[in-house]
Amino acid sequence: MANGIDAQREWLEADGLGGYASGTANGLRTRRYHALLLCATTPPTGRMVLVNGFDAWIETPAGRQDLSSQCYAPGVIGGDGAQHLEQFGCDGGAGRAPWPTWIYRCADGTRVQQTLFVAPGGAGTCLSWRLLGPARGVRLGVRPFLSGRDFHALHHANAAFRFDAEVAPGRTAWRPYPDVPGVQACHNGRYRHDPLWYYRFLYEAERERGLDCEEDLAAPGVFEWPLAAAAPGEPEDAGDAVLVLAPVDAAAAPPADTDALALHRRLRDAEHARRLSFPTPLARAADAYLVQRRSPAAPAGMSIIAGYPWFADWGRDTFISLRGLCLASGRLDVARQILLAWAATVSEGMLPNRFPDRGAEPEYNSVDASLWFVVAVGDFLATGAASAADRRTLDAAVQAILTGYANGTRHGIRADADGLLACGEAGVQLTWMDAKVGDWVVTPRIGKPVEVQALWLNALALAAPGDGRWPALLERGRAAFRLRFWNAERGCLYDVVDADHRSGVNDAALRPNQVFAVGGLPLALLDPLPARRVVDLVEQQLWTPAGLRSLAPGEPGYAPRYQGDVRSRDASYHQGTVWPWLMGAFVEAWVRVRGGGADVRAAARERFLAPLQARLEIAGLGHLGEIADGDAPHAPRGCPFQAWSMGEWLRLERMMRVEPAASTPPART
Repeated sequence: MANGIDAQREWLEADGLGGYASGTANGLRTRRYHALLLCATTPPTGRMVLVNGFDAWIETPAGRQDLSSQCYAPGVIGGDGAQHLEQFGCDGGAGRAPWPTWIYRCADGTRVQQTLFVAPGGAGTCLSWRLLGPARGVRLGVRPFLSGRDFHALHHANAAFRFDAEVAPGRTAWRPYPDVPGVQACHNGRYRHDPLWYYRFLYEAERERGLDCEEDLAAPGVFEWPLAAAAPGEPEDAGDAVLVLAPVDAAAAPPADTDALALHRRLRDAEHARRLSFPTPLARAADAYLVQRRSPAAPAGMSIIAGYPWFADWGRDTFISLRGLCLASGRLDVARQILLAWAATVSEGMLPNRFPDRGAEPEYNSVDASLWFVVAVGDFLATGAASAADRRTLDAAVQAILTGYANGTRHGIRADADGLLACGEAGVQLTWMDAKVGDWVVTPRIGKPVEVQALWLNALALAAPGDGRWPALLERGRAAFRLRFWNAERGCLYDVVDADHRSGVNDAALRPNQVFAVGGLPLALLDPLPARRVVDLVEQQLWTPAGLRSLAPGEPGYAPRYQGDVRSRDASYHQGTVWPWLMGAFVEAWVRVRGGGADVRAAARERFLAPLQARLEIAGLGHLGEIADGDAPHAPRGCPFQAWSMGEWLRLERMMRVEPAASTPPART
């Protein structure tokens, strides 16, 4: 740690294709996913780490002084760059650029600024170093660490790695493996070939998660520059050292000679203007999740990454997130592209929940993804942005979903005689509470889960005006819902009725799923008095400043901490762990049952949104993460950058009128 800048706070730079650069505020890589250049070979999937990180240092008359640190064993740090770190920022505040910027003050007083941004569309990772203040005889050295591996894997020293460098003026390229994209470096320094293996980097976050955590990386050589402050009358960046790293196809010829400083300026200025055109830093952060899809295994167009660093585009997450990331922020054309692309994937009334990374068949294992799609379509059509042709395409997909569900489809999904939706079979995790360890489904929720009914009845209501088949089923289902889900003993809703498809067997566990019957969806299913009782109980037992617990304390199986090995973590994933994305439905319900006036919205902003906003600076910087511990202090866990957490936060902000929606959002180039 240096001056409070630590490895718990992480930054993200996304390329709009599923690739990214990511790391910690103090520069220590703590995850296998922390990388300098990580690209999606079949966007947004097929992701590979090409350049993991680097060592950097300066040589001054006082000797070598580090600008980086590496962890090689618990408590063993190589390089004292983290101790020299004076400032870090990535939000564009206080005159800073809107991307990660570090300022180092070395032992002899020399100060160096380091910046990093990722240009969209695969243009690469752009780094620069600048000498701050007068100093003489300063030279910079940077040694990149390469792998060329799947982003979930780890790399180890081997004889097959090719250290050879293709060197041209201002250009260096490496092609470590024949079946992996190469790396090209555009720079305004000098490259010195010096091939070495660096052994046993330790990733502390992976060790804490009970996973393999050591890696060997190849270091082909060193880039060197003289550093000098710009002279009077020169551009501010005239003395900068710049390095632009980008993937290169294995069959491509070495790039033509180009002035590296001019390239960096062009990319920097274009990206700076693009980022500043977003109305708020939150809207800018949300843009990271919107990606182009070019994979042959899935429809082309736009999609949404569920979370960084390890999730891809998932159906359920996409449609939940879309309402905030796209609709609430004015990205209507992106919403249109996403919905039309997914509309083409309906099969037996179902949308896939996941397109695997490596071209396998789509996975149709979600009961709620298709229903969230219908809700998202309804919200999109309500904007008036759809053409007549778009409406026909989306309506056909909606009707196919409802028909498939009504008649019966995979995994026991079917409309029952009472108008409610039954679903589930042994060994399959169908709802959003989808943790599975081997053959063990932790929260199977077979039967009629409460939020699935809320989604089903909302889907029927959205489609009813255009089709005579659905109104009667909707009314039958609404009546059955009120009769069968009310738990008079606890004054709330059952989590599942007809559990395990056994009539009259109900799961009374106190979980947050019931809030969707009163908030988060267009159609509320309860009258005002029971709705207020549900909201009050959820607030009392499940609300935390980080989101809603997935199970109330005191319930059998409640887990206060999400930690340990894979099995331990998966077992606690929905057993008390806090989920920020649920705050969207909860706060909407809280406001609804209190009448929704301006004073109520103001109270909701102070009570619920302010604590969430504070969490934008504790893990994924500028973002809300996936989960947190159930017990205080609700330490952030899981994925630090999560799409549906951000989407629901944006939707809440618009609903609470914290800030206006963007009218002309910038396009990714």
